[in-house]
Amino acid sequence: MLVAFSVTPLGVGDSVGDLVAEAVRVVRASGLPNRTDAMFTTIEGEWDEVMAVVKQAVDAVAPHAPRVSVSLKADVRPGVTGALTSKVEHIERALQE
Repeated sequence: MLVAFSVTPLGVGDSVGDLVAEAVRVVRASGLPNRTDAMFTTIEGEWDEVMAVVKQAVDAVAPHAPRVSVSLKADVRPGVTGALTSKVEHIERALQE
């Protein structure tokens, strides 16, 4: 499955980049395929392992913020792997036609 999520610490002022970096650090340490862009971090794996990483990312931010907002979107396709890159590659090929 693919999960695109964002963790936003609330009540800590205007600059949240350092705290968001702590959440991304957790994702990267997980060893699961992942990609971070300006809005979301996307991670690929099995349901339980992906959701555990999302929880760990929230847990990394929570001690530093009185409130944490999580936005999450999931693409559940049992048996499919490599979707993190193959979906983008498909679009890039279509754009070249």
